[in-house]
Amino acid sequence: MTALALAGGLAVGAGVLGGSAAPPALPPGADDSGARVETVPATSADRVRDLAADDRPSPEEEAAAPSPEWLDSTSAATGVPRRALEAYATAQLLLMVDRPECRVSWPTLAGIGEIESHHGTYTGGELGPDGRTTEDIIGIPLDGTNNTAAIRDTDGGDYDGDTEWDRAVGPMQFIPKTWTKWGADADGDGEADPHDMDDAAYTAARYLCAEGRDLTDDDGWWDAVLTYNESEEYANDVLDVAARLVADAG
Repeated sequence: MTALALAGGLAVGAGVLGGSAAPPALPPGADDSGARVETVPATSADRVRDLAADDRPSPEEEAAAPSPEWLDSTSAATGVPRRALEAYATAQLLLMVDRPECRVSWPTLAGIGEIESHHGTYTGGELGPDGRTTEDIIGIPLDGTNNTAAIRDTDGGDYDGDTEWDRAVGPMQFIPKTWTKWGADADGDGEADPHDMDDAAYTAARYLCAEGRDLTDDDGWWDAVLTYNESEEYANDVLDVAARLVADAG
């Protein structure tokens, strides 16, 4: 997990993009070879998202679910825990319905999840069957030290347990004020919970896709990830992890 302010472009210390070594190619788009998710049908009752009634897809447009066989084989090949991979892949499938022009794919989400929390295992816990971390992952106080921005408490400690300063929370490390704006219920349990990987991965995908970004475009991908965490080193780390996952997944 990084020690910088997360999910909102609040980290300091980043320079402009550059360097002598060319970075890996961008992760493939959601519908491209290398990121395509094998699916099984899902009914609209399986996932009820926090969309206005008029914005919800019709049943025939409802996102499919990752197939158990694809999850088993891809988790084994990449080392991404199966329950985390399910959340990343489901977020990809949901965004293919909600914002198909964005083309965000699971390797980018998994790259972020690995760096932020080792896929929800950073504090020694794991993801439970419901997708929630068995041990809450809470970042350091965002008090202006340790290369963080100073962010006074915005949530009364509801998410992070700190009533003086905000802290990044959950497996995708959202700061509370960002979660308040963007947090979404992906699994239909009636709550947008930053400690639930289903909700966190879907919210991260929505956040990356904001402002009409296309994540298969250089400007779109870099802008999205640098908005998530304004650090060139961080973005390159995400890209490295995503490239490794695509290669391992075959």
